[in-house]
Amino acid sequence: MSMNITVIGAGTMGAGIAQVAAIHGYQTTLCDVSESQLSAARAGIEASVEKGIARGKTPETARERISSGLIMESQLEKACTGANVVIEAVPEDLNLKQSIFKQVEPLVAKDALLASNTSSIPIGELADGLDHPDRFVGMHFFNPVPVMALIEVIRGGKTTDSAIDRTVQLAKDLSKEPIVVKDSPGFATSRLGLVIGLEAIRMLEDGVASAEEIDKAMELGYRHPMGPLKLTDLVGLDVRLAIAEVLHEQIGEQFSPPQLLRDMVAKGHLGKKSGQGFHDWNA
Repeated sequence: MSMNITVIGAGTMGAGIAQVAAIHGYQTTLCDVSESQLSAARAGIEASVEKGIARGKTPETARERISSGLIMESQLEKACTGANVVIEAVPEDLNLKQSIFKQVEPLVAKDALLASNTSSIPIGELADGLDHPDRFVGMHFFNPVPVMALIEVIRGGKTTDSAIDRTVQLAKDLSKEPIVVKDSPGFATSRLGLVIGLEAIRMLEDGVASAEEIDKAMELGYRHPMGPLKLTDLVGLDVRLAIAEVLHEQIGEQFSPPQLLRDMVAKGHLGKKSGQGFHDWNA
């Protein structure tokens, strides 16, 4: 059957999720309160598709599917009308995410799937206050969404088997590889990845080695495709800091954000998206 997918939040992750959904034939709506953000997202999606086609990684049909199957909408009510799946991809802020889902729930059918792209906030907390938390799941995509194969499916305390099964099938239909994890701080991927990333920052802070050498240690010594500092640049230092603060509060001192990370975020050195992070991306 046909399925309508609404993605809320037109930042890097939301735009990537919408791109993948539309290319796979779903009628997709990307929603954001900012018209300028929506315009930037569409331009970025179109450029990404053209680059993929030129490299032979994306089928020619993707161009038409983005043109005809992707709608940009700034009004939440219009965006959610007729949606079978709503995927939230706004910044890691519990109150913001809860507010969005409380607005979304009465706008969609009772069997519509509600999913959050959160990378660290417990699903149970996000679903708190909803009338139907049984259809609420975590659906954690990875950046860049069109390239990364993994989707982390998170089961909340009240999430039904049916909701999990539907989410797993959707992930497969999007040509992704799902893993199912239980609701716990940082889930599986953020918890593992952040430990390495934060320790790499502390090593840099302590002068153990340069950013290039720390990354090379993991790439060549442990066969990681990308070093932890380069990966942090790609994810965004601000995103890493937000996740670290959540896990520091929920788990303990091993996730305490290094001062270097705080200082760089304060200076606007956010990684690839700002041109400067632990590596110089303008070079």
